[in-house]
Amino acid sequence: MKTTRREFIDHSARAGLAAGVLGTMPAVAAAKETELLPIVDTHQHLWDLSKFKPPWLAGAPKVLARSYVTADFLKATKGLNVVKAVYMEIDVDPSQQTREARHVIALSKSKDHPTVAAVISGRPGSEKFKAYITQFKGSPYIKGVRQVLQVDETKRGLCLQEQYIKSVRLLGKLGMSFDLCMRPTELSDGLKLAQKCPDTRFIVDHCGNADPMAFMSAKRRGDTKPWHQVDPWRRDIAALAKQENVICKISGVVARAPKDDWKSDDLAPIINHCLDSFGPDRVVFGGDWPVCLLVASYRQWVAALKEVISERKRSEQRKLLHDNAVKIYGLLNLADR
Repeated sequence: MKTTRREFIDHSARAGLAAGVLGTMPAVAAAKETELLPIVDTHQHLWDLSKFKPPWLAGAPKVLARSYVTADFLKATKGLNVVKAVYMEIDVDPSQQTREARHVIALSKSKDHPTVAAVISGRPGSEKFKAYITQFKGSPYIKGVRQVLQVDETKRGLCLQEQYIKSVRLLGKLGMSFDLCMRPTELSDGLKLAQKCPDTRFIVDHCGNADPMAFMSAKRRGDTKPWHQVDPWRRDIAALAKQENVICKISGVVARAPKDDWKSDDLAPIINHCLDSFGPDRVVFGGDWPVCLLVASYRQWVAALKEVISERKRSEQRKLLHDNAVKIYGLLNLADR
């Protein structure tokens, strides 16, 4: 059965927007703003509907069916010490991919935006991919490519086709990464791709798209069926972590939590398994804003994550929230644009 991106978003938003979620979450100790660890958000979505109209937004939940621009991002992250952001592609129509890339390069060059680099959209399965991506060879602002694979059954196994593998290997030669955004049940395909492309860096988005519902009791879940089983996801994440060219992005998981009835403990099994599997040097933070608004505000997601990692060494927290992203995405030289 084919699942469209729109249906995926609808599924994630079944409960709608969260209201007063922090009231159900364990309290996070207040910290002075000067003591806050800096954050690099490696998964920032922006869409200006006067410029781009991603096909999947048609009929999307009301909270997403509007423009989200830098001013909105700055408001959402105010006081959280988000010092830089890496733009994540928004699955525009292929005819708009080059235009999207040029747009985010312009944003990244401007000191008026926290966005300093981008992961752009691409179709590695196309023979035209080489001509498309080599336009950006040597650009300090284009760090990688993503194609969302988890929302369309017709894309099952696509990433293991010969042309796809050839294109992803090219990314490695260009010094670019590839984001793995696929169903939890297909992470083994991502593993095979990573093994076939050892010179390309892979980034597992959203903790492998793990579903918090899968970790809840049957009573707590009610009639909601989890997207996957726990043990296969655990094994696949551990297997991916054994590949030195793979890192994990701690992002996205809150968008699947139940409305008004979630807490940081619901996300902890997912986050902790990823952190323990990949280790402190191969994990990065992603806000997944504004998609996170399906369930939580940016501030609520950050608060929940900080609650989960509060017992870990402060140096490891800093690596997750900031240092690893600066190193992995090569952001140091982009500080003084």
